[in-house]
Amino acid sequence: MLATAVSFFVYFNAVPVPMRVAEPLSLVPAVGTEEFRHLQSVVLDSAATPGNRIDVFENGEEIYAAKLEAIGQATHSITFETYEYWGEEIGGAFAEALANAAQRGVAVHAIFDFVGSVPASGEKFRRMEEAGVEVVRWRRPSWYQLSRFNHRTHRKLLIVDGMIGFTGGANVADPWKGNPDSGGYRDNHYRFEGPVVAHLQNAFMLNWLNARNRLLHATEYFPTLEARGELGAKVVNSSPREGTHRIRLMLLLAIAGSRDSILLATPYFYPDDMIMDALLDARDRGVSVDILLPDDEHYSAAFREASRNRWGGLLEAGVRIHEYQPSKYHAKLYVVDDYWVSIGSSNLDNRSFRLNDETNVIIMNRDLAETLTAQYERDLERAKTYDLETWETRPLTRRLLGWLAMTIGWHL
Repeated sequence: MLATAVSFFVYFNAVPVPMRVAEPLSLVPAVGTEEFRHLQSVVLDSAATPGNRIDVFENGEEIYAAKLEAIGQATHSITFETYEYWGEEIGGAFAEALANAAQRGVAVHAIFDFVGSVPASGEKFRRMEEAGVEVVRWRRPSWYQLSRFNHRTHRKLLIVDGMIGFTGGANVADPWKGNPDSGGYRDNHYRFEGPVVAHLQNAFMLNWLNARNRLLHATEYFPTLEARGELGAKVVNSSPREGTHRIRLMLLLAIAGSRDSILLATPYFYPDDMIMDALLDARDRGVSVDILLPDDEHYSAAFREASRNRWGGLLEAGVRIHEYQPSKYHAKLYVVDDYWVSIGSSNLDNRSFRLNDETNVIIMNRDLAETLTAQYERDLERAKTYDLETWETRPLTRRLLGWLAMTIGWHL
């Protein structure tokens, strides 16, 4: 009896809530139409916010310089949220920058995912807290809340004075320093100015409220924001607590609305069957599909082989899968029909779609899509294309490892 009770306890804490959308999306308007824009706004609960500008940063050498500069110039408030946080050089630089900001009178609030920040030394957290930074270690393990432990914040948010917002793929840790040629991860990050920054701030406030039961609502956090550019931008938040899995739904809509091309870049590729089927349906419509992933050496063998075991149908349908060679590929980028762009923290896997807190930004703009497509194509020049013959002749040992890992596929 005791063993049975324990088994049920573990099972219902470990298995995520069911996906809300379980039937294929059909008759979705093309992403370039006003009909699609309206449908996306209604389904995802809000319309794009106009009047924004964006700066694109590549790799740690650009990303960290821009973020540390913004922290150094803060005068009123800083809100900061990240998954991975560690490393003497990068982790130390951010601890010092946040502490210095607090010491000069800036209100600084920081959320570090517990699992992602385990490698960080306690000294860094002490330095920040003693300087006046309010620190949250998100989802510290608790024996009576196992499901909470499994639900991580994977968001990467930095909002300065409520006026400048950053998000993207890069965590705050030493592997991101430098660039791919010096051994650093290949990643993207983005700085926003304009009204959309308030929505990035709200994404942070959702977890701050959940952690501290306190809403930071003063003008230091939510100033009136004027237009700073011409872009419309829409923030999409997803969390296991609210159960609708908005980022997954966002992607399903865009794939169903594709007519010409889909470019996907992600460090982790293990989506559910419905997204896999949506990609196959896109190929049946004649849409070209490219997926850019890390090379074998740059992510765990078990995850890699579990993912690879599912590539057969994609490769047979003509989906092109590419593996980036120089270093770990960690960018997260979705571009559809040279128009619809999604950037942010989510990977293309079940964990991002169903278990993690994530924040992405949708921008429907041909100039930005052109810029990011050119970047994607430069990365393809440093990648190898994985073909069907290679998949069919891969060793049995790798297949077995993949099948074993697939038994916990909802957590991958």
